[in-house]
Amino acid sequence: MKASIVTGGASGIGLEFVKLLLEDGYKVFIIDNNKKNLRGLTKKLESKNFECIHQDMSKTKSPQKIYDMLKKKDIHVLINNAGFGTFGKFYKTKWEKERQMINLHVLNTTHLTKLFLKDMVKKNEGKILNIASVAAFQPGPLMSLYYATKAFILHFTEAISNEVKGKNISISVLCPGQTNTNFQQHVSSKKNKINFNTGCPVKVAKHGYRALKNNITVSVPGLINKFIVFSSDKVETKYSKLLIHIRTKVVSFSPVLVL
Repeated sequence: MKASIVTGGASGIGLEFVKLLLEDGYKVFIIDNNKKNLRGLTKKLESKNFECIHQDMSKTKSPQKIYDMLKKKDIHVLINNAGFGTFGKFYKTKWEKERQMINLHVLNTTHLTKLFLKDMVKKNEGKILNIASVAAFQPGPLMSLYYATKAFILHFTEAISNEVKGKNISISVLCPGQTNTNFQQHVSSKKNKINFNTGCPVKVAKHGYRALKNNITVSVPGLINKFIVFSSDKVETKYSKLLIHIRTKVVSFSPVLVL
């Protein structure tokens, strides 16, 4: 039986990916740092063809630990979904939390991808989906490092997807906007939460999963999010200062308007 991995798979978009993989007959290894959410999965998932692994993917040694544990399990799909954000002016925010975010989004996503991609290339089969954001296409005042790490994920994925052309391997990146998950609770207060352009995690996951199956490299769900990406690409250079000023005002009101 082919197996799959979903990091951050015990809630939100990650959990919806788990459901889709189970429906397609995969055994799913669910990696998450939240023990309570992991324990609750037996009640949320109809299929029992999954295993839970409690692991903090922001820890430096986590990718190697996961690989050593699962390298003989015929991993066919890897979904790097785990992530979190921070909010505030860069010179005021706490470095330790930001270091953990950089480890998770940049170093460990890259390392885990590298470890399993090598095996996929050897057997000429496999799929990898990384989760970025529409934030990857633009600068993000008050969430500067979050936006920057998501830009890294986007460009890294596009590059390695090109490198495996001609092989039976699909590498995609999903770039959602604001989605109705626990992410919002960690980066904003009750005062600045808004429901405008909030995506459904079920629909977002289906969009990304469909892109992965169809070998679409960059996937942006939602018309408004597509417009955000298009406007960033087309008018950034001419009106960059104005756009950054507007985004700063918007993000200060709702840091999760653009994830």
